[in-house]
Amino acid sequence: MATATITVKGMTCGGCVNSVTKALKAVDGVQEANVDLQGQNATVTFDDSKTSVAALKEAVEDAGYDAE
Repeated sequence: MATATITVKGMTCGGCVNSVTKALKAVDGVQEANVDLQGQNATVTFDDSKTSVAALKEAVEDAGYDAE
């Protein structure tokens, strides 16, 4: 398992946190996703043989937010 912290820009409320969390958990290989509205980031635990940080960022962007 690997852990990555992704900066997520554009979140303004709890609904945004839910959207980002749902998008990340939908990625195959993601075990846990903790999204922090105040810190504007997401800490994700994932199986790096099934997915990558790039794929996680793409999922966040597909949900309508900016990922760095």
